[in-house]
Amino acid sequence: MAGAPQIFDRQLLKARRERSARRGEGHPLPDFLLARVADDFVERLGFVRREFPLALSLGDYRGIVAERIKALPSIGQVIDAEPAFASLGPDSTWRVVADDEYLPFAAASLDLVVSGLSLQFANDLPGTLVQISRALKPDGLFLGALLGGETLKELRGAWILAEDEMLGGASPRVAPFADVRELGGLLQRAGFALPVTDNDVVEATYASPLALMQELKAMAASNPLLERRRTPATRGLLLRAAEIYQERFGLANGRIPATFEVVTLTGWAPHESQQKPLQPGSAEVSLADVLKSRPKSPGAKE
Repeated sequence: MAGAPQIFDRQLLKARRERSARRGEGHPLPDFLLARVADDFVERLGFVRREFPLALSLGDYRGIVAERIKALPSIGQVIDAEPAFASLGPDSTWRVVADDEYLPFAAASLDLVVSGLSLQFANDLPGTLVQISRALKPDGLFLGALLGGETLKELRGAWILAEDEMLGGASPRVAPFADVRELGGLLQRAGFALPVTDNDVVEATYASPLALMQELKAMAASNPLLERRRTPATRGLLLRAAEIYQERFGLANGRIPATFEVVTLTGWAPHESQQKPLQPGSAEVSLADVLKSRPKSPGAKE
């Protein structure tokens, strides 16, 4: 962790989640994307024919994912771990105040770890994945979803153009999310077996760019970058960014689109029962012999 680049202000993220959760008591916050992820997790786990006596929901804002998966008959006790105390789920789960990057769980203690839209803000994602792998029992499962590089590309572009036009240069406003092609390699490096990554691009629409920005703020998801511009955006800059967004991306009905890319990671803690790739040179039939035995298509040349 000491050598990991510091991209996100983790203390700011925690404070925002605390404040957002307290203000949202009794008033549902805009968390349609997390609900979508939770439904996807339930569907995926429904196809896994094994029991998970002890599961961890990591970074689970207000227990949304934990509450969904615990309804499955294959899931036993669920631990809800979240850095912001006010954001912890209901009393029906075991609750632990813990940072995603410093997991307080013993080696080989968990059967399942799920993480819904939290790990994209980890400064040391490879290190966090190693900790998750270590905490899983042999043949334990990790199922995580995080935001990918296409997320909020429209908002990012609008802010860059507005700041370049009005301030002579742009500061980072939207987080640099990971690329789906890189994440499979990170799972392998962290020691997971049978790693799989896939992505789902979701396009939501909003009444206006300002409505989108207000929702991101309510979700405690506005700019968490350490290198962000520390002076508040002026009203003129905010309105210019919204104007550019509307001009470049606005729909015929007056609404604006917002892209969210959800990358799902699946990996298993190694176990001797799992399928393993054959050793190089161990095949009993050569590829050349296989190709020779295939029937030739009409008109094919020798």
